[in-house]
Amino acid sequence: MNKTVELVNHWGEFEKKHPEGSIADFCRYFLAQQDKEEELEGLLVGGVVPYFREGLLLKIIGRISKLNMAYANIALKETGLNQIEEFGILQTIKQEKSPRKTEVIYANLFELSSGTDMMNRLQKRGLIKEYADKEDRRSKRVELTAKGENTAELSEARIKKNAAMLLNSLTADDQELCIQLLKGVEVRLSEHWQKQKGKNFDAIYNELYKARPSK
Repeated sequence: MNKTVELVNHWGEFEKKHPEGSIADFCRYFLAQQDKEEELEGLLVGGVVPYFREGLLLKIIGRISKLNMAYANIALKETGLNQIEEFGILQTIKQEKSPRKTEVIYANLFELSSGTDMMNRLQKRGLIKEYADKEDRRSKRVELTAKGENTAELSEARIKKNAAMLLNSLTADDQELCIQLLKGVEVRLSEHWQKQKGKNFDAIYNELYKARPSK
C-alpha cells in the first residue's frame, strides 16, 4: 500500500475515535499503536505488574529512576561525591551561582532537614561554602569552592556518560518525544509539591486532579 494512503487511513481511524484530536495527538496515538504491535523482549517490569495504565507507567518510570540512581552512584565513585543527590546540589549551585540554601534544597525536592544535613556534609568536605544573605540575614547563601568547581566538572562528565549508556537504545527523536510527553507532568507536580506539605491525600488528590491538563 502507498505510504501516503496508509497514513491517511490511520488518520481516519484516529479521527473517528478522537474527533477533537490535534495532529500532535495523532502522532502520539500512532506511535503508541505501533508500540503495542511490537513484542517486548524479557519481562516488562519486575515484581507485580500493575493492572491499570497509570500504575504501569509510573512503575516503569520509578524503576528506570532507581536503576539510574544505582548506576549513577557507581559512576560518581572517585569523583568526590557519594551519591547522585549530591551531584544535583552541586549542579544547582553551579547554575544559580549563589542561591539561598533553601532554594537549593527545594529545587532538588528534599525535605528541609535532610537537605540541610546533606549540604552541611558537602561543606565539611570543602565542596561548598556559605555566607549570610545581605538582603536577609536570617538566610544563608552558598557557593562552590574551587574544589567544588572541579568536582562538579568531573562528576558532570561521568553523569553524562551514564545517561548516554542508559538511554542508548532510544534514538534522539524518541528521547525528545519522551521529554515532550513527560515534562509537563514534572512541572505541574513540582509547582504543587511545596504548597501541599501537611495536607492529607484527599486534599492533594482534589487539587492535582483538578489541575490536570484539559483534553
